Amino acid sequence: MRITLAEDSTLLREGIAQLLIAEGHTIVDAVGNAEDLLRVVAVEPPDLVIVDVRMPPDYVDEGIHAALRIRADCPDIGVLVLSQYVERRHASKLLDGRGGVGYLLKDRVSDIAGFLDAIERVTSGGTAFDPEVIRQLITAKHPPDSRLGDLTERELAVLSLLAQGHSNASVAGRLFISQSAVEKHVNAIFTKLQLPSGTSYNRRVIAVLKYLDDR
Repeated sequence: MRITLAEDSTLLREGIAQLLIAEGHTIVDAVGNAEDLLRVVAVEPPDLVIVDVRMPPDYVDEGIHAALRIRADCPDIGVLVLSQYVERRHASKLLDGRGGVGYLLKDRVSDIAGFLDAIERVTSGGTAFDPEVIRQLITAKHPPDSRLGDLTERELAVLSLLAQGHSNASVAGRLFISQSAVEKHVNAIFTKLQLPSGTSYNRRVIAVLKYLDDR
């Protein structure tokens, strides 16, 4: 896999680069600001971009704006955003109904297996959102009297894992239930969210978007 890194912390940038190289991936470029990221991606597009939210010069949201531009201009490139904290406004912008995107907290990078799995999922066109990101997005956008209240506690747990990009088998393993039980919960979620089976979009993503797309 060909990967471009954008992280202003030299230590973290080099650490991630060495980890990915050790796993057999190729680092196309490793830069320290959003402007350089856009420049190198335009010259040599990678399979995946890993970018920090806050980057020079202002350390506000330069990285996320670069990520959104890449998704708009180069839809075939996967984008994995890293952030020190859950920034709900930025995370919600990435949920546009398409796959190939992820948002992880930097603390999760220490979970090497999970980090590598997220990279594979995003590059393959799936999603990889940190559980805490999903929890805060759903909580912030939907008070108790919203349609979210129609879902049971178990269905909410399943929905959170779907949003992170987990397969039915993975959801079953994490919740210690059977795959058939997961399928029943997923179908119940789709029914309660009024998602028709004929939709051309990934209903797993749309199930989350139903509650996150209105600001």
